[in-house]
Amino acid sequence: MISVTIRGGEMYSSSIPLRSGLLIARSSPDSSVRLGLRPNLKTQSIRLLSKRQRCPRATLSSDPLLVQAARGNAISRPPAWMMRQAGRYMAVYRKLAEKYPSFRVRSETVDLIVEISLQPWRAFRPDGVGKKAAVLGFVGAPWTIATYIVEGGTTRTYTTIKRMCHTAPHVLRALLSHLTQAISDYIIFQVKSGAQCIQIFDSWGGQLPPHVWEHWSKPYIKQIVSSVRKECPQTPLVLYINGNGGLIERMTGTGVDVVGLDWTVDMADGRRRLGNNVNVQGNVDPAYLFSPLPVLTDEIHRVVRCAGRRGHILNLGHGVLVNTPEEAVAHFFDVVRGLSYDSLFEDDVVVDELEPLTRL
Repeated sequence: MISVTIRGGEMYSSSIPLRSGLLIARSSPDSSVRLGLRPNLKTQSIRLLSKRQRCPRATLSSDPLLVQAARGNAISRPPAWMMRQAGRYMAVYRKLAEKYPSFRVRSETVDLIVEISLQPWRAFRPDGVGKKAAVLGFVGAPWTIATYIVEGGTTRTYTTIKRMCHTAPHVLRALLSHLTQAISDYIIFQVKSGAQCIQIFDSWGGQLPPHVWEHWSKPYIKQIVSSVRKECPQTPLVLYINGNGGLIERMTGTGVDVVGLDWTVDMADGRRRLGNNVNVQGNVDPAYLFSPLPVLTDEIHRVVRCAGRRGHILNLGHGVLVNTPEEAVAHFFDVVRGLSYDSLFEDDVVVDELEPLTRL
């Protein structure tokens, strides 16, 4: 059986329609793969696992590098994956999309989901050279999902749901509470299905003023974290908010293990603001993948050194952009595989004293 990511779908029936947004990355002591529920290959439906099945217990020595980094363990180098590492920038994906032009078909057909998920894995071997893969589960945060429900689609202003905070707060609270329970159940189901680390996307939380996010988003994320901790205490949780520069300190109060930084936050500053009890993910600007490769190398080195030698998952500050050169993505992962904390932090030389490759 193979594990694949699904988004959405009815979670309380024995056969769940697939709503997919997939990505598979390699993992081992060195790797990562995007989530999976376990499809019954004979019926191509999803088998719900028994509620009596507990979340799997971790064995620290054999955990993938990404999971160890999410826990803050001492490791040899940072693990790496990319948000949106499967998709339109890949020629092989565009060719598949020509054959299957309907996004819904591509995201609801198990064989296509698996193929799309494996494409970046085959091409780039993200995060590692080991023999097993780490499985990453993904969910949207209650506020972010609520924006789509209330606004009826994507928006640049979020005026309807922001107005609702004041004109119908009881309705919005009821919606967020319902979503919080469903998302908590979904995360636990993902972990029981094999996910080893979960990322919560509060993608549109950054559209709120910090004090409004504190009231309308943070409490519900905290509830999710609390519920998941009771069932799956050893599963690391990552929180990513796009445009989170004004929310970093507040994000630590959610109880997650890792805070993802977007590219507008200086990694060294973000580390200082987060403190020592929270690990970090990020945060290379996706636009660097359009730069000369030596420039990209320098930026990877800079981000890794600013993040420090423990508790860092290297990623972009947001998803891979359309038309990103595939050779740049391959170079990104080649550079990371060649990193060594012992060499990079030899003699504790500060970042400013390193001679960038582009000046050599």
